[in-house]
Amino acid sequence: MLIAGAAVLGVVAGVVTGYAVQFDREPTPPPPLSQPDLRDAKTVPAGPGTTAQSVNVHRRVKTDGDLRKLLLKKPKGAKADKSLSEGWTSLVEFAQGYKKPDRMFADMVSDDPRRIATTSWEERGEVFVTVNLIQFRDDDILAARDWGIGQQAYMSLDDYAGNTGEPIPGSGNGRVYVYDKPFRQAGYEPLYEARVIAQRGDVVMEIRYLNNTRKVSAKAVMSLAKQQLERL
Repeated sequence: MLIAGAAVLGVVAGVVTGYAVQFDREPTPPPPLSQPDLRDAKTVPAGPGTTAQSVNVHRRVKTDGDLRKLLLKKPKGAKADKSLSEGWTSLVEFAQGYKKPDRMFADMVSDDPRRIATTSWEERGEVFVTVNLIQFRDDDILAARDWGIGQQAYMSLDDYAGNTGEPIPGSGNGRVYVYDKPFRQAGYEPLYEARVIAQRGDVVMEIRYLNNTRKVSAKAVMSLAKQQLERL
């Protein structure tokens, strides 16, 4: 018991002495948090170990910033469409652009999107363009892919484009749909339409292109689709 007691006293004395020594010392500043000497790694070509997952993870680094900065810039001479949102769009506003907004809203809530960035413009009072970037939370990008495929699935129906669309070169799964028939309503001029749906990583890009004078130019829509894809 005497030996055990002496051992305990020795430990206590050592701890007290250690605190006393530390108390008398000047505080040591922590290392700086910023490391200005670090450089970003250079992009390297795809190799044997490159997978679709690793490529998409690398892309996500870009889309984790301000998604609005990746939106297409308005063409020269175009004016902002004041009737539509600009910047961030809520699910309610986004769903209003569909024929069945209540169903689209319910589907979007179920798919759990992270955010929606929007820009829109009109040209000469006859061309109206809206670009949406819909970003999903799913880490393995299945939510974005499935949502895009789901939108493309009904585009060939007569009530929509009425065709299977044209593939966007280099997009993997992106397509441009120019509607076969214009939308007609009593008292209004025919409204010609096109739509773009493509997925890049965890983002689905959607472009709606309207013309109230003539049939939409497939070339013009494809050009916009390629430009937006490049920005992503």
